[in-house]
Amino acid sequence: MNVIIRQEKLKDINEVYDVVQKAFEDAYYSDHDEHHLVKRLRNSASYVPELSLVAECRNRIVGHILFTEIKVGNHTLIALAPVAVLPEMQSKGIGKLLIMEGHKIAAQRGYKGSVVMGHDKYYPKFGYKKANSYGIKAPFDVSDDHFMAVELIEGGLTDVHGVVEYAKEFFEN
Repeated sequence: MNVIIRQEKLKDINEVYDVVQKAFEDAYYSDHDEHHLVKRLRNSASYVPELSLVAECRNRIVGHILFTEIKVGNHTLIALAPVAVLPEMQSKGIGKLLIMEGHKIAAQRGYKGSVVMGHDKYYPKFGYKKANSYGIKAPFDVSDDHFMAVELIEGGLTDVHGVVEYAKEFFEN
């Protein structure tokens, strides 16, 4: 299976919307708003076009990942939300490819770290640890096991402490 990871293009928007919607359709841990969240974040000041990536297989988009800027104190980091893969393409390493490429691009762009709220068995595979171990706190009530951070540059989170400030679009419906 040949999968290409590339930056999302304007022509991809409707297909990405469908991919994200289908990816979370039956997810029990979801509010089923992720496809609308992506749309809102694309129109936010926190949007970084280079960090909106798609996975393409046989000229079809099968996955999408989005990282947007967040603030922690006076530091700008990124937040991973969401990562979406079509249900029939899950468990084939596509999410892994998207996350790893996103981390690589983010590090090249100078981002020191990323946070994610997600599955505590999945994200640690990519270096994510409990965010509170770095002194980073969520702005809402969430289990420490599910709110995680990763250094994208070695030592990048050493001096980063405080409550995450997400784009307001994360909290709109």
